[in-house]
Parts: sequence; C-alpha cells; structure tokens
Amino acid sequence: QVQLVESGGGLVQAGGSLRLSCRVSGIIFRNNDMGWYRQAPGKQREFVALKTSAGYTNLADSVKGRFTISRDNAKSTVYLQMNELKPEDTAVYYCNARLNSKVEGYWGQGTQVTVSS
Repeated sequence: QVQLVESGGGLVQAGGSLRLSCRVSGIIFRNNDMGWYRQAPGKQREFVALKTSAGYTNLADSVKGRFTISRDNAKSTVYLQMNELKPEDTAVYYCNARLNSKVEGYWGQGTQVTVSS
C-alpha cells in the first residue's frame, strides 16, 4: 500500500517560516520524482516545487528565492522549506510521487498552511 504522509503545516505570521515533510512508503522512493503542490480555497491545485530522482529542481516563479525543496532518499522523505511566507501562500499543500511526468502518481492527504497578515 502506497502512503504519502505530510506534516509540518500550521499557522504562521507573514514573514515567518515553516518546513513541510512528506514521508513515503510502499514505493521505491529514490526512483520517484517528488513534488509539492498547493490548493487555495476556490482555486485549482497548482505546482509549487519538484525534485526529480536525478536531483533536478524546479520551482514555481511565485516561490523562487523563498522556498527550497530537498529530499532524503535514506529516509524516503521530501521536504519543503518555506521562508518569507506571505498570506497568498495560504493553501493546503500536497505531496506527490511519480515515476515520470507522463503519469499522475500518488498523492498525500495534504497539510494546511495558513499565513496571517
């Protein structure tokens, strides 16, 4: 059974920081590209960050310079370090694992991040 379990969300003031974690089980973690997405109320889910199995990193323009994605293959965990948080970062953050860009892969249940102004 594949499981992606996010943690680390919460309420933070603007300018603050949070680190999200996503622990994965049931798949060969090191073979998967790992991504973070978010969905704000009334909006579609959007891409935030990607760390491929080869180590390539991609970040949405809206978070470049503020967010960092990393992975620890030994712990089957991907992280999202979020600094200089803004109210517009408020959303449910989801972790995704996929073998490549042609498949949807697996999703976690999401973790709420709320940034107050």
